[in-house]
Amino acid sequence: MIAAQYRWQNKHVDQPTAEAQALAQATSVSPIIAQILTNRGMTTPEAVQSFLTPGPEQLHDANQLHDMQKGTARIEQAISEEQQITIYGDYDADGVTSTAIMYETLTTLGAKVNYYIPNRFTDGYGPNVAAFEKLIAAGTQLLVTVDNGVSGNAAIAVANAKGVDVVVTDHHELPQELPNAYAIIHPRYPGAEYPFGGLSGAGVAFKVAQALREEIPQDLLDLAAIGTVADLVPLVDENRVLVYFGLKLLQQDERPGLRALIKAAGVHPEELTEQSIGFGLAPRLNALGRLGDAGPAVDLLTTLDDDLATQLAQKTEQENRRRQDLVAQISESALAQATDADHRDRQTLIISGHDWHEGVLGIVASRIVEQTGKPTLVLNVSADGHAKGSGRSVEAFNLFQALDGHRDLMTAFGGHHMAVGLTAPADQLGALADALDQEAETQHLADQGPSELPVAATLAVGDATMDLYHELAQLAPFGTDNAQPLFAFEPESVTQVKAIGKTGDHLKFQLQAGKARLNAIQFGAGKTATALQAASQVAVLGTLEDNVWQGRHSLQLMVKDLRTTEPAVVVERTNRLHQAMFTAAGTYLFFHQNIYQQLAHYLPAGATAVLFDGQSLSPVAPETTVFLVDCPDLTSDLTTAVTQLQPAQITAYLYEKESLSRLGLPTRPQYAKLFKFVATHQHVDVGHQLTQLSTFLQIPRTQLIFMIQVFFECGFVTIAHGIMDGVAQPGHKDLTAAPSYQLRQQQIQTEADLLACPSAELTQRLQGLMDRK
Repeated sequence: MIAAQYRWQNKHVDQPTAEAQALAQATSVSPIIAQILTNRGMTTPEAVQSFLTPGPEQLHDANQLHDMQKGTARIEQAISEEQQITIYGDYDADGVTSTAIMYETLTTLGAKVNYYIPNRFTDGYGPNVAAFEKLIAAGTQLLVTVDNGVSGNAAIAVANAKGVDVVVTDHHELPQELPNAYAIIHPRYPGAEYPFGGLSGAGVAFKVAQALREEIPQDLLDLAAIGTVADLVPLVDENRVLVYFGLKLLQQDERPGLRALIKAAGVHPEELTEQSIGFGLAPRLNALGRLGDAGPAVDLLTTLDDDLATQLAQKTEQENRRRQDLVAQISESALAQATDADHRDRQTLIISGHDWHEGVLGIVASRIVEQTGKPTLVLNVSADGHAKGSGRSVEAFNLFQALDGHRDLMTAFGGHHMAVGLTAPADQLGALADALDQEAETQHLADQGPSELPVAATLAVGDATMDLYHELAQLAPFGTDNAQPLFAFEPESVTQVKAIGKTGDHLKFQLQAGKARLNAIQFGAGKTATALQAASQVAVLGTLEDNVWQGRHSLQLMVKDLRTTEPAVVVERTNRLHQAMFTAAGTYLFFHQNIYQQLAHYLPAGATAVLFDGQSLSPVAPETTVFLVDCPDLTSDLTTAVTQLQPAQITAYLYEKESLSRLGLPTRPQYAKLFKFVATHQHVDVGHQLTQLSTFLQIPRTQLIFMIQVFFECGFVTIAHGIMDGVAQPGHKDLTAAPSYQLRQQQIQTEADLLACPSAELTQRLQGLMDRK
């Protein structure tokens, strides 16, 4: 079986609604396009036409931005007085395009201008005090920040003290205390009334250029488009206009640097799309800042020298390949760590290593999240005992909020819901890991289930045509808040299934229904090829793409998710129970009364709870699924219960909170410690002091509870009302004869039988029990 990684949110399945049909008639679009637009909140002909026909009139007045007139007046003063202006940029793709936009604008206006791109490793993000001091000492008389600055209080205060004004242009989250800058140009400044707050750093720089030049700077649309797409800001409103026209410029770009970069990325200019930026151009521009100095990226974007452009593009390509190699190497080690015994049962992950390049750890963290579905921090531990790195999260878990209350464990920290950066003492990582898991409990991460994906429509295979693809192209450029539509397919069959790529990492197959065929590919899913070949029914979710090979165009489905028909046995062993596991009708079988009492009332209508206590059970109704909730103490109990119930299907959770096999049986020295303690201490309140006793004896709490029970059964201690007393001169007893000891041995064997065995082996065993009917 292949389980879906996401929940498919079907807003429209069979036919477009009456509302969408009416909108289609009023706007001359197809009903399916009208339905997609309706689902996205565009329900009037005016809204649809505005969206489908981006135009320069949709760009807002740049002077509406907070402090725009004040900031541009100061820049114009610096130009007229020939003051040295320094543009202080950032090292990512949005930052270098912002810098290039501002640099070209000021150069065109005759300014005496240079630029400074901070180094990720020596300067850090945003205004740096030492860097500002160095620039001012070198003659800078006006600083203009791009894509940063709203958090640069200290550096801006230093500039003010030295008589140098700072004009901040930024789009990042505003801190509680804003810097005392000469001007702060920001689309979400408190109290300002700018119509659109979703601009990127490049978008804000473009608006400054628009205000300074008193016209739309069409020659800068290519740079604005790259920065906008790279920074994953919403591709609606002004951003849609910038990217729409920026792509047209990029397809015929005259910039030597961009021509060389596009060629290095293997993109045909006439076929360049927002995906070409997101997966081709932006990663290459980012690579320079991730691994070292990002200054050459600005040189590449602004040079007019063809030879220099070629050299810089080659350097960028080399750095990007080095970045890819580093990511691959670290990801392999990080994923192995994420799935080892110390990490696989955690809800959140802290992965660390030595000599890991800090510039790529955010990418690695994203890969681990994709592979495991768990919020993840990936950190490099330096020789001086500090761990520094990045974290990425899932929609259901606010990573910034989770860490914000534990700043005492970190020396530096910042970020937002989905991504953070931090530095912490390496000896605090254990405490940080425990804190994150506790925050996962607080945010009910386990109860959230998988993320949702909106389904635009369920299509027959024959409905997927190039005509439909071209209709969908009207909705481009796609990105944040304007996602490429996802379509669901339930083909009659799936054929030509194979793992492809050098190491078989990717999955390729064909959907068939009657005479209709549709090729499909899913990256990173090569390992599911065997299961897909064996599946009787498959549902596939993906986007329609134009696949170009040797000049020939064909339609292809880029698979986002897929699922196969649920088999008779589903093995989902777990050490955590959450509400989403108790939503289906069926019979829920429990082997422990305490778990039965805790969970039976959570079952939905139509579900039945059964406790197996060694007595005979009546067979369930035909077609019933039996859910094996918890792990029995004896393998034979499972055999007996399943044989008696005779289910049509089984889902095996086999919940056990803590692995007894991993804990093991107590050692002789541990028993000796406890024996010595009870011989010398009386009236121990184990009901309230068990944790304190565990710490004192250096015996895990769970293990200590078991040992006390064994001692009680052997007559070494008495326990009354939670008070434990040692028995004076107890008789000799063999610990292994105690019922609890024998039960523990049986439980460990049961774990080996049911929990430690491969899923395929357990599936076969359960299938065999069902076949005994």
